[in-house]
Amino acid sequence: MEEFNYSLANLPEDVLDRLGKMLDNSTCGWRQLAQAVSEAPKFRCSERDVTSCSLQVLSATGSPGRSFLDLLVERSCSLLFLLQCLRKIDHREAVQLLTAMATEIRVTVQPTSLRATLGSRVVLTCKAAGPPGLSYQWFKGKEEILEATGHTPELVVCPLGPEHQGSYICRVNHGDTCAFSQWAQVRLVQPSPCTSPGCSSSMFSGSSSGVRIIYQPNSQVASEGDAVLLECAAVANPPPQYQWYHNLVPMPQSKARQLKISCVTTAHRGQYRCKVFNLYHEVWSDPATVSIGPTSISDPSWGAVDCAQGSQEVDRPIISTGVLPQMTNPPPLSKQFYATDKVALLIGNLNYRYHAHLSAPMADVHELSNLLRQMDFKVVSLLDLNWQEMHSAVTEFLLLLGKGVYGLLYFAGHGYENYGNSFMVPIDAPAFYTSKHCLCVQNILTRMQEKETGLNVFLLDMCRKRNPNDEVAVQSRLLKVTANIVFGYATCVDAEAYEVRMEDLSNGIFINFLKRRVCEDEKVTVMLDRVAEDMGRFEVTRGRQALELRSNLSERRSLTDLIQTSDCSVACSTRNLQWAVAHVLPKSRFIQFDCGVKVQLGFAAEFSNIMVIYTRVLDKPKEIVTCSAQLTDFPEDVDIDLKKSNQETLLEAGSLSLIKDQLPSPELPSLYTRICSLQRLKKELTFSICLRYTYVNLEDEVEERRNVTVGKPLVSKLNLHQPRPRSPSSSLSLDSCTISEVSSFSEDFAPLASNAWSLFAPANADKSQGKMNYHSY
Repeated sequence: MEEFNYSLANLPEDVLDRLGKMLDNSTCGWRQLAQAVSEAPKFRCSERDVTSCSLQVLSATGSPGRSFLDLLVERSCSLLFLLQCLRKIDHREAVQLLTAMATEIRVTVQPTSLRATLGSRVVLTCKAAGPPGLSYQWFKGKEEILEATGHTPELVVCPLGPEHQGSYICRVNHGDTCAFSQWAQVRLVQPSPCTSPGCSSSMFSGSSSGVRIIYQPNSQVASEGDAVLLECAAVANPPPQYQWYHNLVPMPQSKARQLKISCVTTAHRGQYRCKVFNLYHEVWSDPATVSIGPTSISDPSWGAVDCAQGSQEVDRPIISTGVLPQMTNPPPLSKQFYATDKVALLIGNLNYRYHAHLSAPMADVHELSNLLRQMDFKVVSLLDLNWQEMHSAVTEFLLLLGKGVYGLLYFAGHGYENYGNSFMVPIDAPAFYTSKHCLCVQNILTRMQEKETGLNVFLLDMCRKRNPNDEVAVQSRLLKVTANIVFGYATCVDAEAYEVRMEDLSNGIFINFLKRRVCEDEKVTVMLDRVAEDMGRFEVTRGRQALELRSNLSERRSLTDLIQTSDCSVACSTRNLQWAVAHVLPKSRFIQFDCGVKVQLGFAAEFSNIMVIYTRVLDKPKEIVTCSAQLTDFPEDVDIDLKKSNQETLLEAGSLSLIKDQLPSPELPSLYTRICSLQRLKKELTFSICLRYTYVNLEDEVEERRNVTVGKPLVSKLNLHQPRPRSPSSSLSLDSCTISEVSSFSEDFAPLASNAWSLFAPANADKSQGKMNYHSY
């Protein structure tokens, strides 16, 4: 059995692919294998590992079995151990495949052609994998080089003479079987007269022709969720080794000529270079830029930002993109701290059932979401959540956190503070609510600390007045001394937080100033201090609202810190795949009616739980004079304002956040319908298209209807309406960026008149007048 004592990493990619497909079944597959290998603690799979593998079915080319094999490869599983486990689950086909592979000879390192000067030292290398006891035979042309016969995989020629020019090949033997390498050419060249230090002929003593890159990586424009492949190839003597860098940072697990990113997100944006080296030389590839364009789950036919526009996303300050400059050797890193990932949960509650409605949270959540996405946060933005939905959203958010992850929680809505604890009020809180009807922020923090996060940031845009109806002092668990906690309160203790309502758009005072500073490359506390100073200079709120900062952050950690993690990291892959689950949009639909009219449906995400459907007539017969297609018969679970459905503009449909680049082509008129509260959708979203049209010379209107089912879009798949156990056994987690290429409103806070204090008005004041409301309990 000695032939089975090498690692799975030595198996070719095609063999692992075949083996993965064999394990993609429910009766004798990767799940049964996972139980078998768990007898060894080193290979025991966590719940996150299992979830990561199972989510591979969401990709057209994904394989849960292959994903599980990658886990075993990362943990240095041997072929012998895998065979033992496959025999335990009685997977005969897989055992037969691996047994055949164990006795097969495979050349893993091919000798490379080279040119060298007279008298230099030349080394040809051939390495093979297979059963133990392999022997190597070298040939020059058809003649065997007797002095090179033996078990050595290297042929050394020194000093190099004219007689050594020619073609070389290596035969690898094991018993009666053998395998041949590729041919390698050795040629003599005249030494270059170049004497400068950077000249390629200035080589170490005893080296040959150095390292030469023959294939450079190419820049690419990808969409979130796509796969990216970068490749760098070189010839060298001795054979080259590879190391990939992303924005100056080495990628520890990326040491092959190909760099594969299976599910790209904004965190992968930036520049990549490959360092190619051997014992004597080191060269760098040309930089390749990976640009993140429009999300792949949106339909580009609806006028989404094109690739050229998407490529401009990297033209941001270097603090947020980490663009790698053109250089031979990257300079030492100037920043010391990194995140293994960055995740943000943004909740804005507006439409309270028993309390004053608010206006600012929608615009505030939208703007902050867009800014955080620019800093490579995986953002989940949700509006109008009840208690159960808030509890489930927080639980899913916690599942995304892990060691070194930056976690940010933002809440805008009604709130209060009792005995040092802050409480977020859901929209279904009763008139006289207490802590049992709300979520305690401090309890969320203690659960975040269990994840060993690198940074915990809470931005609470709510009132902090006492609640006279709640006399219970909530006893939260003791916080750990982690020195990585930052609280940014929009207002001080026992004070109110205000919003300004102007026409149809409202902004909270806090976000109005935060959005100007949040992307600064500064320690989080320094950035918030500057926001506090800006707010202090605002005459309208002076003496009424002032930002309060509480922190024990001991390191210079910033929201702009780069993400440093290996692309094959299981946790990172899980987050990316879970994002694809929680934020997938339906594909564009083309509906053909019996009368010959063709209607297109398109979809765009405004928030994680709000979707806009575009409807337009693409084609109609000449005999039809007028034609309109409207959506109707939506399920009761979702929230739709019938008066604002099927509108000609987004503004009329109630949407303030989507930008022009997301709109359909203006050449064809479209109708817009905004669907809210998708988190309450219990079944697949089904609705009807009502087509009304009239023929030439006929006054009567004809009507046709078609039912359409588009699945469960966006966060509806997470079933936030269902209770969550304390330690969920299986759950799809909130993951990545939610809004499909939307941009923030750029208008600054409008200057108020000298009599600005007159703008403070009761919550039920006339909406047509500019005024300031506060988030009260």
